Amino acid sequence: MWLFYLISLPLTMGMVVLTLRYFAGPHIPRYVLFAVGYTWFCSLSFIILVPADIWAAMSGQDRGGISFFWSWSYWSTFLLTWAVVPILQGFEDAGDFTVTDRLKTSLHVNLMFYVIVGSVALFGLILLILLHNNWSGGIIGFAMACSNTFGLMTGVFLLGFGLSEIPKGIWVNADYMTRQKVLSHKVARAALKLDDAHQNLSNAIVVAQATSKQMSKRDPLRPYMDIIDKMLMNMLNEDPSFKPQGGRLGENDMDYDTDVKSMATLRRQLRRAKGEYYRCKSEYMNFVMEALELEDTLKSYEHRDATGWKYISSFRPERPGKIGSYLDTVELVWRCIIRKQLKKLSAIILGCLTAAILLAEATILPSGVDFSLFSILINAVQTNGVLVQVVGFIPLMYMCVCTYYSLFKIGRLTFYSLTPSQTSSVSLLMICSQVALYAPPISYNFLNLIRLPPDATTVFERITVAVPHEKYMSLFIFFFVAKGADEIEACYVSFE
Repeated sequence: MWLFYLISLPLTMGMVVLTLRYFAGPHIPRYVLFAVGYTWFCSLSFIILVPADIWAAMSGQDRGGISFFWSWSYWSTFLLTWAVVPILQGFEDAGDFTVTDRLKTSLHVNLMFYVIVGSVALFGLILLILLHNNWSGGIIGFAMACSNTFGLMTGVFLLGFGLSEIPKGIWVNADYMTRQKVLSHKVARAALKLDDAHQNLSNAIVVAQATSKQMSKRDPLRPYMDIIDKMLMNMLNEDPSFKPQGGRLGENDMDYDTDVKSMATLRRQLRRAKGEYYRCKSEYMNFVMEALELEDTLKSYEHRDATGWKYISSFRPERPGKIGSYLDTVELVWRCIIRKQLKKLSAIILGCLTAAILLAEATILPSGVDFSLFSILINAVQTNGVLVQVVGFIPLMYMCVCTYYSLFKIGRLTFYSLTPSQTSSVSLLMICSQVALYAPPISYNFLNLIRLPPDATTVFERITVAVPHEKYMSLFIFFFVAKGADEIEACYVSFE
């Protein structure tokens, strides 16, 4: 068991580090990277701990290590989701000039959030007092129940959308002609967003420059304006190719020099406009590059007989020598034939996995009947620890991917952005908070798809003993999973 931890935990840490390096934008503070990385690590550890927990429960092994890791991961994600990350997010989004003022702004922004959470906690405390004789979980148990139930009831909608959208999307993208049409639409839409972002950044720069010009050197707010001027100068020096164009002043754009708070608003507006512009620019360039590569692939396949089955790229010259010619042929076969068929095969496999999950979700309630494919497989190989953990790991990973895929799709339309090398600290914190929020409910949902022997109880079920059992809400689970696919897809299409 410890060998499993020694292998899986470093791999999890490596995945977190690589993901952060891929998505994190420039100038992200180290404490934000640490908070996001730690949150992702604790959330991903659930995927590792659940299969190990199932095997330990079935084999009767010592579970001291699993219990420690469960408590550590669960309470870390709980505290990060509801306390630490919201404050950090508000702190990063604030435009104030001192740490104290930024912290005050963050607490003020999160006040409504904490008022709502506090109201729910107060209601739960009153309910707990009234029903104390029938509730053994206590206050902590009730908090866990509220958190997990919220995650279950909203997570199944996200899971339903991902279960249908991921296999369908992979199958559709395997058709290169269809993918080319989709990319043409995305490039056009990204170009419009880039124009709007360029206009907003130009306006923010013009406002900052005009405010600086009208402010005298003896103005009490001049030191704050100097900080904004320095930030603006650094921004223009970092990207000399950017030229503000069409910037114009609005009716209230010259009112930023009234007090320190208005100067903080100006700084925040300039910083957000800059982040939005470079995010849109990165998305536009990624779509354009993908569209050009796809066009090269289609042309190379169309003229394969004339070129001797070689891949011709518009981004690089033809590889020299016999080895280069061989590599060009291999690349053509991979891009035009093998990758296309692998996508279709992956879509079929994931579609079957989706059907198995839907069947398992639909038959949680009936006792004595086990239609869960994963439960049947785990019980069939219960004497082999490696197979038990592999069979448990694959569907749980797929459920997490489906849920987070839907979460990122919907969130990108409203709350945050996830762009390679251009994701802001605020977006990273928002994303890690959502990932941590849904990790325990997904794990709890999956555990209820597995029919373990009567004498086998997982550590995670003991930790969440105060949570109402899945069977009391399983009448709604399958409906939510199936209905969530239609509802969220309709919402997503309307935004598109």
